[in-house]
Amino acid sequence: MIAGLSEKLKELRNQYGLSQKQVSERLGVSPSIVSGYETGERTPSTEVLLALSRLYHTSTDYLLGRRPAAEKTLLALDGLTDKQKAALIAFVQSMKE
Repeated sequence: MIAGLSEKLKELRNQYGLSQKQVSERLGVSPSIVSGYETGERTPSTEVLLALSRLYHTSTDYLLGRRPAAEKTLLALDGLTDKQKAALIAFVQSMKE
């Protein structure tokens, strides 16, 4: 068991408003396995850990307790066209100036 992992996974799932069933469907595992990750009874494989980091837009280092959560806000750009992504990036850069 990885110290703190189960608590982080449960907290992130709740922050994203997902049920264990929804997480299990996205990971391709059963809900009981997700429950096991959140109770500390199971440890996710490397592949599942990577999938969880992508799902929750965080680093594996954070999940593993190697570094605190990034203070940056991440935006999911899935579904945007390249033109929309470029416009969003330009907007954010202009706000920083």
